[in-house]
Amino acid sequence: MHDVIVVGGSYAGMAAALQLLRARRSVLVIDAGERRNRFAKHAYGFLGQDGMRPDDIWKQARDQLDTYPGLTWYTGTVQEISGEIGMFRVCTDMGADFTSHRVLFATGVRDELPDIPGLAERWGKSVLHCPYCDGYELNNGPIAVIAFNPVSLHQAEIMPEWGPTTFFTNGASSLEEEQRAHLLRRGVTLEDTGISRIDAAADIVLEDGRKLEFSAVFVVSNTYPPNSLAQSAGCALEDHPMGQQLVTSEFKETTARGIFACGDIARVPHSISFAVGDGVWAGMQVHRSLIDPSL
Repeated sequence: MHDVIVVGGSYAGMAAALQLLRARRSVLVIDAGERRNRFAKHAYGFLGQDGMRPDDIWKQARDQLDTYPGLTWYTGTVQEISGEIGMFRVCTDMGADFTSHRVLFATGVRDELPDIPGLAERWGKSVLHCPYCDGYELNNGPIAVIAFNPVSLHQAEIMPEWGPTTFFTNGASSLEEEQRAHLLRRGVTLEDTGISRIDAAADIVLEDGRKLEFSAVFVVSNTYPPNSLAQSAGCALEDHPMGQQLVTSEFKETTARGIFACGDIARVPHSISFAVGDGVWAGMQVHRSLIDPSL
């Protein structure tokens, strides 16, 4: 019987686990090994680790967790969660069963991208989502923003801070006149011709045959829980402008008593910094719940 099982061993999950381990609690982390930023070569904007390789950040954190005797690490995928507060049962795809007093979801999210040939395979490399994470390194080069959801307009609005910006509505955004005027005042070039495909690193080929070259393409993905595991355990979802996430209280507890959630699956916007901060808070709140189950 573990005090807490953390489902997901990326930045949020490890940050939460660290707080619990330092409170001398027994923590089992179950991790499938697929971090959301696994395609990126470098991670920027994370204080103290700016420009480091994501693999190196993760390994350093994992090595630090391994120094705590209360940690158990299991590599695998959770298949089912059952039970109730104080006695949860967690089953993996390999047939292993574990029990715990509390469960914390830190599984990250699934990205839904525009259906444009060439875009998905460049995701995290030359097709990006966060200008604060990757904009500086473009050195004021030309930037493309592809409309996909309501947040795309805001992304197009701020991108000129990092370079000359072209906003491709691509049939996904019908701009009102005032919105068009505002983007033009910001120096954004508007392009309503549909996109045929992405070539080279970040070249956009339009349906009329034109090819436009960019330093990077930005798109705000829609994000959803990676599977139905949390829902099957009784956790409710809520909509946000970019998809869905788990409903959590201010103390990071889901609608299922004793099950908590943190990181990208439980908050927007997303970055390593946000994930770590959210994980720290969640770890403290899970510990608080263990001390006083009435809270």
